[in-house]
Amino acid sequence: MQGNVIHKSGDYRGTNPNMVDYEVERASFTWEQARRALDGLPGGRGLNIAHEAVVRHASGPRRDHVALRCIGRHGGRLDVTFAELDERSSRFANVLSALGVQAGERVFALMPRTADLYVVALGTLKRRSVLCPLFSAFGPEPIRQRLELGGGRVLITTPTLYRHKVSGIRDRLAELRHVLLAGGTAAPGATQPEATLDLEALLGEAEGEYEIGPTDPEDMALLHFTSGTTGTPKGAVHVHDAVISHHATGRIALDLHPDDVFWCTADPGWVTGTSYGIISPLVHGVTAIVDEGDFDAKRWYEVLEREAVTVWYTAPTALRMLMQAGASMAKDYDLSRLRFIASVGEPLNPEVVVWGQEVLGLAIHDNWWQTETGGIMVANYACMDIRPGSMGRPLPGVEATVLVRDDQGKVVVGDNGAAVEAVVGQEGELALRPGWPSMFRGYLGNPERYQSCFVGGWYLSGDLARRDEDGYFWFIGRGDDVIKSAGHLIGPFEVESALMEHPAVAEAAVIGIPDPLLGEVVKAFVTLHAGYESNEDLRLDLLGFARKRLGAAVAPREIAFDQHLPHTKSGKIMRRLLKARELGLPEGDTSTLEVRP
Repeated sequence: MQGNVIHKSGDYRGTNPNMVDYEVERASFTWEQARRALDGLPGGRGLNIAHEAVVRHASGPRRDHVALRCIGRHGGRLDVTFAELDERSSRFANVLSALGVQAGERVFALMPRTADLYVVALGTLKRRSVLCPLFSAFGPEPIRQRLELGGGRVLITTPTLYRHKVSGIRDRLAELRHVLLAGGTAAPGATQPEATLDLEALLGEAEGEYEIGPTDPEDMALLHFTSGTTGTPKGAVHVHDAVISHHATGRIALDLHPDDVFWCTADPGWVTGTSYGIISPLVHGVTAIVDEGDFDAKRWYEVLEREAVTVWYTAPTALRMLMQAGASMAKDYDLSRLRFIASVGEPLNPEVVVWGQEVLGLAIHDNWWQTETGGIMVANYACMDIRPGSMGRPLPGVEATVLVRDDQGKVVVGDNGAAVEAVVGQEGELALRPGWPSMFRGYLGNPERYQSCFVGGWYLSGDLARRDEDGYFWFIGRGDDVIKSAGHLIGPFEVESALMEHPAVAEAAVIGIPDPLLGEVVKAFVTLHAGYESNEDLRLDLLGFARKRLGAAVAPREIAFDQHLPHTKSGKIMRRLLKARELGLPEGDTSTLEVRP
């Protein structure tokens, strides 16, 4: 499918794209210009994310516009206007002040997707403390580890989460001073747990006005933890200046318009859910959908229809699950208001892009970025043709390239100290020229690890890619996922995408296993659609199917059936874990592993 092109429509269901010509925008764009699109704090006192996201709207004509539409897990809906969000987040900023929490101190949020989470996030940023969101499905140990590494002073959570995940580790968190519980005591007649505070009571006592203090754009604002293949999680530091990227990418890559209803399905415990579930839509003054419920195909289609969602940002895993539910389900819902779909988190298989066009009437726009980049760096845009399987082209203002790597996987640096760039079509490491506003400013407490991310004038992403003659980038795989077989570099994504074109395959994961002759051979693990039985006939059929599409050098030599592939809680397949299990190696950090019943 890689050779297919889905041509731009020029008009997305009645709305013209913000960026009408990629080359023109790229030639004229500057980050200084993007900075001028925001207000800045009054009196030239700096730049603060919360001011741009809520205060300036609450002080202007959008004060009564719905900022958040919160959908309860079991039904019910709460609308929060910009004025209400401003007032309530100011109360929380005053709560932090009364507790003695200072600028720069870390405030952790372990909360479900409710309005309180957004109040805490914005109030923390108003106070100029540092927001550290945690995924509420984490177990006690990853929570302890992140609180300890981040030096958490305050934790906001719920009574249920506190009882099951925090109470048993609290005495090991020497720097944690305050635990605030949101949502009451959880059960009739229950008492407030010892050494905790009632968030609602504190908010009720606090003033509803708060003046944000002077904020240097380089002041630390966000701390996001990212797990590597080995070792402890790393805390990526982001600053208030990042809001410039959040605004620019919302306009260019997600095509947000003032009257949009936007739904980012990512949990704010992950960087996508913070950058594009909280900051970007609010900075643009649009209505953001907040759904407390978990994925369910019927529920998601109902949300899209009932809330008249216009721009939808989701993950490939979710889209594949919708595919698995069948095209007939989608046809039961009116999605005519939906005009733009984007995807992130892992590469988007070409067949999913085509499925979107055929079933939803809209192609799906893949984009690429990382926790470290803080915002979208490479994307398929509304004004451009889509090449299914490609991550797209660099954001205006972002310089991206592919760097040559040697046999040991290290980037090649020339005599002049500059990294060597790959030619068109050559595979190498995707790299970015430092300087965009949302670029992380360090790994907390680990400057050596941070410095190792930069070589020869480039930030090294750790992802392998190639660039075609028209400037589109194509993902190959993580540097430690790529399979070397008989001198060939084989990207797992390419093999997985081919397997998923088979009607029996719902999902696929590919690893390399040792081979005494070839170095490594490809092994695939596949999850089947309902109605298909795992047997030898189907295994042989899949082997032949992949060999026909990929050629003998790239196609898998082995296929195993697995209806429960390991995923992170954010939906990414854990190829590393599959390989460790296959080879009998230590599994490493599994704190982000999704646990299924």
